[in-house]
Amino acid sequence: MIELKNVALDRLRAGDLALGVGLRQARTVDIAKAMRTAGFDWLFIDMEHNSMDLDTAVQICVAAQDAGITPIVRVPGYESFHATRVLDGGAQGIVVPHVDDAATAARMVSQCRYPPVGHRSVTGSLPQLDFQTHPMGEATETINRETLLVVMLESPTAIANAEEIAAVPGVDALLIGTSDLSMEMGIPGQVGHPDITAAYERVVAACKTHGKHPGMGGVYDPALMQRYIGIGARFILGGNDLPLLMAAASERTKILRAML
Repeated sequence: MIELKNVALDRLRAGDLALGVGLRQARTVDIAKAMRTAGFDWLFIDMEHNSMDLDTAVQICVAAQDAGITPIVRVPGYESFHATRVLDGGAQGIVVPHVDDAATAARMVSQCRYPPVGHRSVTGSLPQLDFQTHPMGEATETINRETLLVVMLESPTAIANAEEIAAVPGVDALLIGTSDLSMEMGIPGQVGHPDITAAYERVVAACKTHGKHPGMGGVYDPALMQRYIGIGARFILGGNDLPLLMAAASERTKILRAML
């Protein structure tokens, strides 16, 4: 068997929290090692909401795997080249935004999984396998097993369809995009609203039924994070690089200004 480690998947399979950090400002590969030292398990490399290009994203991916932190890329859409190019370049996971139904989830499985699970095109010399040559069947089976496919539920329609989405073979995790969900529900920013809590309960139940991992994004208040982790969220986006930087920098200037 080919040795390939996915830190985030290992955490989830053990029933632990898999903690991720969003990258929107970072552009150099050393961020992978820094965030691993900080205690995170995966990088949320965001190609939906920033200007990061493909080349930068895959360089961070390759560095991340070697640093022992799982590189996961949020793609900007559903076209096959969005996901397959970053997977071929070194990503160990894909996050698909705005998945409202099982048909969209199945489409992404088809693009991101090799046969017999999906229809991803085969290429050689994958960085995930250290550019080593292996029998094709063994290599593709290993990549399928150790690649995380995450779909984001960000609307009431998606929440209503959670059971059907979770039932799609090849999907690993259902990540609630709580900020967009609150907007779509007409309660912008109220991520502690009872309707949001009910959405988490519904998604977690669907995940338990179908053996998938429930995730949480867009919630950063510790008390609310504890609430949704208590309900069952395990794939956790714990913060983003710019807000974390701004918080630390603001605290430092506040301390320094008080010294005179």
